[in-house]
Amino acid sequence: MITIGCFHAHYSNIALIEETLAAYEVELVHYVDPGLDRLKHDADFSDVVIHEKVAQTLRWIAECHADAILVTCTLFATVLEQEATQIPVPVIGIDDPLLQEMRRVKGDCIIAFTNPATIEGTMVRVKRALQQEDEKGQLHVAKTYQTEAVCIPGTFELIMRGDRQGYLEAVREGLQQIAEQHPGTMVVAAQLSMAPAAAQVTADTGIAIHSPLALLAAYLEMNLGVTRQ
Repeated sequence: MITIGCFHAHYSNIALIEETLAAYEVELVHYVDPGLDRLKHDADFSDVVIHEKVAQTLRWIAECHADAILVTCTLFATVLEQEATQIPVPVIGIDDPLLQEMRRVKGDCIIAFTNPATIEGTMVRVKRALQQEDEKGQLHVAKTYQTEAVCIPGTFELIMRGDRQGYLEAVREGLQQIAEQHPGTMVVAAQLSMAPAAAQVTADTGIAIHSPLALLAAYLEMNLGVTRQ
């Protein structure tokens, strides 16, 4: 059985991962650290702080006999390109399956967020994911369609103070409004906490809202070899 160390910024993500991977032969060990989210508005907060803390925690999780690490916070995932290379086990960001899907699907894309602090770093990851090397080894954007980031206002503070139902409803309304205003555009819920609302919009309206959870199990099957029970 494979052991995956899950690195969260909020305890609410634990249940989402547990439910998604309940049918798989996998041991999930959870590490929750809300500190960076609490410090991100401080005047002296910088990317250096994120790099140092994420690197330290990834090393610690790897030392605790994890076979792989799943980073469920998009703020943490923004620095994985640099920090994951120093870790002796595979490190997967929660948005990796979405980035892979965005490379595959052609068309305009709107990426919705609730946490403003994660937008810049995630969009850098999106830009890198949509690049590919040409025959001369030069990087260019493989997908020429428009990719736009949108933050659903007044939502992230709800989940941070524990109002999960209020958060779910506000995010559901926001995602549905975005999808209805942009028919034919791929809509992505960037953060793991948004996945239940994305699934609800899809079930209620038939409009596909892509989320990290929808593709996670298949991605782990392919990249880590996890199997069903």
